[in-house]
Amino acid sequence: MSDITSLSLTQIAEALQRKTYSAVEVTTSCLARIDATEPKIAALLTVDREGALATAQALDEQGPDPARPLWGVPVTVKDALSTKGLRTTAASHILDNYIPYYDAFVVQKLREAGAIILGKANMDEFAMGSTTENSAYKTTHNPRDTRKAPGGSSGGSAASVTAGQCFASLGTDTGGSIRQPAALCGCVGLKPTYGRVSRYGVIAYGSSLDQVGPLTRTVNDCAHMLAVIAGHDKRDATSDPRPVPDYAASLNIRPLKGARLGIPAEFFGNGLAPEVQTACHKAMDAAATQGAELVDVHLPHTDAAIATYYIIAMAEASSNLARYDGVRYGQRAAHCTNLEELYVRSRSEGFGQEVKRRIMLGAYVLSSGYYDAYYRKAAQVRRLIRDEYLAALDHCDALWAPVSPVTAWDLGSHADDPLQMYLMDAYTLSLNLAGLPGLSMPVGLGQESGLPVGMQLIGKPFAETELLSLGHDLEYIFPPLAVPTL
Repeated sequence: MSDITSLSLTQIAEALQRKTYSAVEVTTSCLARIDATEPKIAALLTVDREGALATAQALDEQGPDPARPLWGVPVTVKDALSTKGLRTTAASHILDNYIPYYDAFVVQKLREAGAIILGKANMDEFAMGSTTENSAYKTTHNPRDTRKAPGGSSGGSAASVTAGQCFASLGTDTGGSIRQPAALCGCVGLKPTYGRVSRYGVIAYGSSLDQVGPLTRTVNDCAHMLAVIAGHDKRDATSDPRPVPDYAASLNIRPLKGARLGIPAEFFGNGLAPEVQTACHKAMDAAATQGAELVDVHLPHTDAAIATYYIIAMAEASSNLARYDGVRYGQRAAHCTNLEELYVRSRSEGFGQEVKRRIMLGAYVLSSGYYDAYYRKAAQVRRLIRDEYLAALDHCDALWAPVSPVTAWDLGSHADDPLQMYLMDAYTLSLNLAGLPGLSMPVGLGQESGLPVGMQLIGKPFAETELLSLGHDLEYIFPPLAVPTL
């Protein structure tokens, strides 16, 4: 591994501005790292080698620009984000040959900031999964232990950052799909407040739940990425108009000493692996030693969050994916004799098993006679969950809880048990229901597995500044894990 690819985003951005390295030199180093690690981890679906080098060459000809904070910095983006002229599949055969004619808002913001997009990261098909094993094309491996799952659905993004292929990546989080792979791979991941980042150009899964966010090696890097991609977008009706703070400049606004961190009792009950519980308690003790005040809080409807989430998410998925019918969007089955056969074969051949399962469940809960019993009730419980979070946050600066009930598990170990897979999101999906921000970061290693354990800071709406500041202070207690050698 080169000295260049071992640097953080903040370090490489500063070195590029000083002309310590050229954009071509940095991009070439990242592409070499991709060549060395891709056979082992399979993090990327598309590598835009020629496009990345051409962009780097053009940037070098223009020279460093202090007004462009990511000038010359190579990044990757999840394959659910539209990239103009670059294949975008959402890891599904139904979009095998889709090449967008426009950039997603966040991709546009990256380009404007001077970032170089190396390629598209693997994911669970249409972001439906927690292991990145539901991809139609390949299975991504955890860079910390290639026998293990990297988490999902943004597993390719997390693996790419952790392996040193890039300096940051963008993922999407519908029920924990940024925070969970960040925790399992040992990097930093942020799900912003719903509406903080535009969803324009994001291939939708659950429209009231999806949110784009960064995966990075440090909290400081995360702050820089969020400052670039956040902001109002008139093309997204859910985009919030409030101004974007300078997150990186505000990292010390909320020091750890004297901070009140709420500990939700419901996140530490049955189902939490002993090694994860031990690592979390050690982390909490360390924070308390540094002056943080730990406050017990309760979120009584936590047990209902999984059922609530999957009713709402699958209902929205059923609606969003109805467009992929072989006529308006998506691959069209050949040699069909009538319209019904065209629909059935196009969708049956194009979608994978997990996507089909969620579409059918979503159609069921929205069907006549079941809407009130399921979807309407789930929407009511969703409001209760949000109210409980806001009430708990009235008594503290942030909540602090585990991200995943276990460390990274063996690939294939849950392939035949979708219910067990859904339970892996027990600690993350309630934030999406509530629309709150969550910052995942590594706090140690499991005693038995030796694999990363992540905890998430949960804040009030649009409190990313405070979350990043707290996370920045915690980073001094729990330094980021080293890039694996692979």
